[in-house]
Amino acid sequence: MKHTFAYRPQSISIERALALRPEIENFHAEYCAVLDQNQVELWPEFFTEDGLYRATSRENAELGMPVGLIYAEGRDMMHDRAVATSRTQMYAPRFTLHLVSNLRILEETAVGEIESQANFLLMQTLIEGPSTVHLAGTYHDTHVHVDGQLKLKERHAIFDTEILANSLVYPI
Repeated sequence: MKHTFAYRPQSISIERALALRPEIENFHAEYCAVLDQNQVELWPEFFTEDGLYRATSRENAELGMPVGLIYAEGRDMMHDRAVATSRTQMYAPRFTLHLVSNLRILEETAVGEIESQANFLLMQTLIEGPSTVHLAGTYHDTHVHVDGQLKLKERHAIFDTEILANSLVYPI
């Protein structure tokens, strides 16, 4: 893995970070709305054609191990995952709620890549039970603009737990 997931200070001016913040916050809101409304087949559209998505535990990330619950390289692989999740898996009815906070815009490169981090909390509600915390962690993102739209070039969703409440694996 080329990424380091340890704390790193911002290397972007406060002014530029503030200018980028509304666009990235809106991106997170739309991304979460698609997943929370169970429109998982739209999920790949948030990524570049060659985008990378990885969901892995904090322990594996800190050890530099690329092993993850979900690994998808390219929009086609993400589409396959989305279709499998939405059309073929059988599971108890549930609702999800993604909460994203503490957005930190870390860097904007000379080629226009925007690196950021944000905390996430994924709540899950089974129809016949209380809402519970399903996952908590941090997004480590690289955004780029494609035809004027913000897209993810990479999203590493690093979740804090080593044990998941169940084996269902949805995009985070």
